[in-house]
Amino acid sequence: MFLAAEHRGDSLNNIRSALSVLVYPIQVAVSFPADTVEYFHTTAFTNSQLKAENERLKVEQLENKTKLLKLESLEKENIRLRALLENSFKLGAQVLNAELLAVNLAPYEHIVVVNKGNRFGVNSHQPVLDGHGIVGQVVRTLPFSSEIMLITDPNHAIPVQVNRNGLRTIAIGSGRINRLNLPFLPNNADIKPGDLLVSSGLGGTFPQGYPVAVVDEFIVQPNKPFADIKATPKAKLDRSRELLIVWSNETPVPLTEVDMGAQTEINDAEQ
Repeated sequence: MFLAAEHRGDSLNNIRSALSVLVYPIQVAVSFPADTVEYFHTTAFTNSQLKAENERLKVEQLENKTKLLKLESLEKENIRLRALLENSFKLGAQVLNAELLAVNLAPYEHIVVVNKGNRFGVNSHQPVLDGHGIVGQVVRTLPFSSEIMLITDPNHAIPVQVNRNGLRTIAIGSGRINRLNLPFLPNNADIKPGDLLVSSGLGGTFPQGYPVAVVDEFIVQPNKPFADIKATPKAKLDRSRELLIVWSNETPVPLTEVDMGAQTEINDAEQ
């Protein structure tokens, strides 16, 4: 009977609407547990994905920062090496690039160790520079390393001259990494702050004209025969990692053990 009435007209629409209103809360109540479980499952899965992605992005960010730091370090190293290369051309002498291995800056001993030794042709008393000036000289060689005494070592002395007027004197290490003393100039010496000191070439170790230091202080001491003069080294003694070991002669020096063996065979054949 209801089906026939529904088929013939819309007389049951009102009843259907009223029943749907009454049934709707029951439908919601029945579906609520399943919807709730699905919601929490979806939310938990999404949060898990977000946490995993967040952790991945953090790792990538850290890796990228590390790469940037390395690139910055390589850029600065490239700049230093370019300065060394330009300096080697200006020197007009055979040079060998060496890298710092160890540093000993005790109060009365300024010694550094580099990664080139007598297997590379390095000998004692060779001058050593960086891209700014004289660093020191080789004092001991081993097969694969060498010890270099810095010019600030209290036991080191280097003949210098004032670049402005040619006045000669001796620069002595003070035991401080940024200080040289000039103890043998009289109170009326023609030297003043700002003067550039270069190697004089006397003594046979350092060729003439290498930058050594810049005068900082000139203090007259009326009761003493000599003035108190201090200078700052031109070389970056506490910063440079790449150094130049210099040969002042024109004889080619083998730079590897293989080259040394080949050179020995050639010399034997010539004899």
